[in-house]
Amino acid sequence: MKKLIILLALFMGFAAVQDSQAARKKRKKSRVVRVQKPVKLSLHDQNPFLTCEDTCAHVHGIDVSHYQHEVFWQTIGDNTNMAYVYLKATEGVDRVDERFERNIDMAHRHGLKVGSYHFFRPKLELRRQVENFKNLVLPGEQDLIPMLDVETLGDMPVNQFCDSLSKMLVLLEDSYHQKPLVYTYRNFYNKYLKGRVDGYPLMIATYADEQPVLEDGRDYIIWQYTCKGRLNGVNGDVDKSRFVGDHSLREIKFQR
Repeated sequence: MKKLIILLALFMGFAAVQDSQAARKKRKKSRVVRVQKPVKLSLHDQNPFLTCEDTCAHVHGIDVSHYQHEVFWQTIGDNTNMAYVYLKATEGVDRVDERFERNIDMAHRHGLKVGSYHFFRPKLELRRQVENFKNLVLPGEQDLIPMLDVETLGDMPVNQFCDSLSKMLVLLEDSYHQKPLVYTYRNFYNKYLKGRVDGYPLMIATYADEQPVLEDGRDYIIWQYTCKGRLNGVNGDVDKSRFVGDHSLREIKFQR
């Protein structure tokens, strides 16, 4: 009897071992092994402090106005890859950027090429706008051609707006003896300016990862690629731009 009990116990133990091994094999066979594909990280993902100007060969610059408050120009000149700056000078017939004179002096001192811009108000008297700009923007202080910031119709019909813009550009060209740079947004250009500013160099603003293409295929010189750029020497956001294609600073050099 004892032998029978012992044999029965051995048989049951052996069966339990076989069941356990079979269960492990089944789990192993049913387990799906997923191989994680390697994720290609951008330079910015690898180091969030890296920016476009740190990793490419393009010529980069910034736009600055009183909205940036106090700018530490020595820090920008010594520690960044910014080659140029466009400074807001005037707006409309009588508005003057309160920080323009300090900004242009300090930007020059610390090695940046400097240009100045006027914010265009198409409904206001054109000659007074040009005089407002000329009173502040002196040719001897300019490295880059003047820029006209065109962003609004000013509640004017499109044809009247375009007529006003054309006259303003001619007045600026006559005053400084060179064609001004026209700054605008891609959508504004596509909707209102196609074929209206031919012959004038362009800076196009589009805040995207890919360089924009204008509907008419028009070439442009500078792409403003962000309005939320970060830069040592500027507290808060700053507009950043860069030259596109084979364009260079020589093309917008102020001719004295």
